[in-house]
Amino acid sequence: MTDVATRAAVSQSTVSLVLNGMTGTKLSDETRARVLRVAAELGYRLPERRAAAAPRRAGGRSGAASPLILYLVDEISTSPHPVLSIDGAKDEAWTQGALVSVFATRSHAGIESAVLATMLANPAVVGVVYSTIFTREIVLPPPLLRVPTVLLNCHEPESARDGAGEPRFSSVEPSEVLGGFVATESLLEAGHRRIGFINGEPWMEAARDRLKGYRRALASADIAYDAALMREGDWHVASGHEQTLSLMKQPRPPTAIFCANDLMAVGCIEALRQLGRRVPEDVSVMGYDDQEIARHTNPPLSTLVLPNYEMGRLAVETLMAQIASPGGRRRRVKVDGRLVPRGTVASP
Repeated sequence: MTDVATRAAVSQSTVSLVLNGMTGTKLSDETRARVLRVAAELGYRLPERRAAAAPRRAGGRSGAASPLILYLVDEISTSPHPVLSIDGAKDEAWTQGALVSVFATRSHAGIESAVLATMLANPAVVGVVYSTIFTREIVLPPPLLRVPTVLLNCHEPESARDGAGEPRFSSVEPSEVLGGFVATESLLEAGHRRIGFINGEPWMEAARDRLKGYRRALASADIAYDAALMREGDWHVASGHEQTLSLMKQPRPPTAIFCANDLMAVGCIEALRQLGRRVPEDVSVMGYDDQEIARHTNPPLSTLVLPNYEMGRLAVETLMAQIASPGGRRRRVKVDGRLVPRGTVASP
């Protein structure tokens, strides 16, 4: 679906709406036709809904109604990322004959408790996907110890593992260290040796792990880490602009800049334009996330996909497998994102 979205120049959500035949949306006939044409060219086929028997929660009762998956998320409205994960979850649930019910709690303990008390009393609920907008360590609500649960974009602390040292819950998270490595490696392969890095807020796991990937890629090319090429932003356009101006003031400025998200990369491109530097002829720019805006910068932004859709899909797949085999091993799954080369990277 990422490939279809990229080639059709639309969002993954649009691809999901078109391929699932959703009506009542304001998509133009031209957009629908383009998505279907690109999907056919790429050989994409939407799976048919499976006719397998509906799973049943222990102690519940079977019936004609579809089984229900409770999807808890702390926030939706402040970022496009959780919406794509929800799309992946509901699409996978539908192929397995289930439905998804989503509740945004804003990490409010009272709301979370009320939702769990109400929804877990419903015998149609077969399991829970517990999700967070930022990758982080969480303390799981006690009621989820009694129902099949998969963690999405979050994980329990090491101290919460069972007696054998295994995780109590399966989790699905992005492979951020590898993402930072691949993004930096692509700049190294283009010939760059002075690569600036504008990171997000350092208290966030995503920022720490993307920095690890950046440093590992440099080390693999026998290039020493240079703290003078490192800046900390706040994930927003303005900080990408500000930190780029700071990087380019150095006596030996970088020939490429890796921004830890696409919004900061937008600010980076604008700052370089303000300085009279051409992208990518004078300075290459690499983003991260593959947000919708990455397709519309000038030139279009090379970036690395944050695999939100696939993570949501895999969380439900993992949950349904766990429901079918309750004694199965719990595992912490890291999902890789792929590189999307566009127009902002060239040889120095």
